[in-house]
Amino acid sequence: MLNKPFRVLSQFRESGDRQTLSDFINDPALRVAGRLDYDSEGLLLLSDDGHLVQKISNPRFKLEKTYWAQVEGEPTEDAMAQLRQGVILKDGKTRPAKSRIIDEPTGLWPRDPPIRYRAAIPASWLELTISEGRNRQVRRMTAAVGHPTLRLIRARVGDWSLGQLKPGESAVTTMV
Repeated sequence: MLNKPFRVLSQFRESGDRQTLSDFINDPALRVAGRLDYDSEGLLLLSDDGHLVQKISNPRFKLEKTYWAQVEGEPTEDAMAQLRQGVILKDGKTRPAKSRIIDEPTGLWPRDPPIRYRAAIPASWLELTISEGRNRQVRRMTAAVGHPTLRLIRARVGDWSLGQLKPGESAVTTMV
C-alpha cells in the first residue's frame, strides 16, 4: 500500500521531470493494481501477484473504491440523489455510487500546492464509493451534477484502507 502524493504519476518508469512511484518504492517486481491520476492522491495498491493485480484492477470484479472529494459549492439532495442513481457521462451512464456529504476527513494532510480558495464559493467534502474505474470518473461525476472536484483522495480499495499513511509512505500488507 502506498499513499500516492499529489502530482505523482502512477507508474515506475521515468517521465521527464515528473515524480513517479519509483521515487517512493524501489521494487521492480511490483505492479500497480489500479491507477490514480497525476492530480489525485491516496491509496494505491501494488503487488507482485499478477492475478491479484487483475482482480483489483478489472472492473468486471466490481471491487468498491471509496474516495473523498472536496467539491465546489454545497451539493443539494438532488445532486446527491443523481450520484446515487448513476450519472450520464459522454461514455455512458455510470453505475450507482454510494454518496454522502462528510466533514473534512480527520488527520488530512495539507496539499502542496493548496487548492484554490474562492471567498464567494464554499467548498464541501463528499465520500463516494464506486465499483467501476472509468478515466477520471469521480471528477466527471461531480462535475456532471454541478460540483467540480477540487481535491480527490482515494481512501479505500476493497478491504484495504489508507489508514494513517502519510503522503509518500508505504506499508506491506497481506493481500488475499
